[in-house]
Amino acid sequence: MTTKHIDHAVPLIRAVVIHPDGRSESSRLAEERLEEAVGLARALDLDVRAEEIVRIRKTVPATMFGSGKVEELAALIRAAEAEAAVIDDDLTPVQQRNLEKAWDCKVIDRTGLILEIFGRRARTKEGRLQVELARLDYEKSRLVRTWTHLERQRGGTGATGGPGETQIELDRRLIADRIVKLKGELEEVRRTRGLHRKARQKVPFPTVALVGYTNAGKSTLFNRLTGSEVFAKDLLFATLDTTQRTIRLPQGRPAIVADTVGFISDLPHELVESFRATLEEVGEADLILHVRDIASADSDAQAKDVEAVLKQIPMVEGKARRVLEVWNKIDLLDGEAREAVLGQAERLRVQGKAVAVSAWTGEGIEPLRETIAGLIDDDPETEVVLEPHQGEALAWLYENGRVTGRETDDEGRTHVRVRLHASALGRFERQFG
Repeated sequence: MTTKHIDHAVPLIRAVVIHPDGRSESSRLAEERLEEAVGLARALDLDVRAEEIVRIRKTVPATMFGSGKVEELAALIRAAEAEAAVIDDDLTPVQQRNLEKAWDCKVIDRTGLILEIFGRRARTKEGRLQVELARLDYEKSRLVRTWTHLERQRGGTGATGGPGETQIELDRRLIADRIVKLKGELEEVRRTRGLHRKARQKVPFPTVALVGYTNAGKSTLFNRLTGSEVFAKDLLFATLDTTQRTIRLPQGRPAIVADTVGFISDLPHELVESFRATLEEVGEADLILHVRDIASADSDAQAKDVEAVLKQIPMVEGKARRVLEVWNKIDLLDGEAREAVLGQAERLRVQGKAVAVSAWTGEGIEPLRETIAGLIDDDPETEVVLEPHQGEALAWLYENGRVTGRETDDEGRTHVRVRLHASALGRFERQFG
């Protein structure tokens, strides 16, 4: 157990983080799971005063933990003067209420914690709709609402398990009505995305989706590839809303890159369903970049968690699931570990399976761009002959295809070898034929 005391100019809510070990099927170490749970709590601006791993051999239906452990944890919470206990697992409504009574503090489980972080980070209308839908789905079986609501409703008695409880009981019919309304609005979002997809098919740039465990460095890589300034911070779930930009690959090939929400082990099912509209960007991508924090001791287990979520995302008809692993944060490696990773990545890069980079320093970015271009470059090659005055047509080819060769003959005509999607070639012929 580790106890920490922190001074803040603005008082934060004091919390204890508890990881119940033995309940998850994940291969990750309990210590890594606890560290992640503490990171989630701090992402919600909780002042983590103590943290502990509790081994569970048999789950108690009423409280999850045995009675002796409940009392032991109550003493820990009192010693830390904690106002909240974060349980790094899902609790039933009954377990949550009983623990709040036993510990005389607010109890929030893993799903509730993640929902609150998402609620704070969502910036677009779509993101806020998705978070609200997930939260209502979670809350409909509970008498208490989640953490950020309670921050604004202090003043009740601790004996009932939560301040302001009588003010926050929800009418389930109203929740059900609201859920129906939100689903309708999100369906409209999906319809709009479908229209955008059809529009993109008319200008058939290949699409590349960035996925990865939360805090793997996706947004930093996105910024490095696109020259954008998307919010990127060493913080769990720094990105929630999908952002798209067009980039230029080697030899002029354009592509659309989408940055997506970070994945996490045991992602709440409410979020998988509610963020389906966002995750559709992954399902329609020509190439998926799986960004990994290769410097993390937990990198392999995190990769398995990401792969598990990817399997839940259906690919649109006609798309194959092509994945390129991006081994990020090699700047944090040194010595033999760095050499081993770089050597393995180079062997896999030749096969189009992995590239080692540092999105922070820019190391490896050009080989990554070349590898991306090679993997999405499956349009047929065509030779186009342009007269000397057809400069606009030449510019169009560079803008909408990938020029692989260019020569000028003795008569001043330009012979261009270019890879073009069939529909793009048709548009070129109609416009310049």
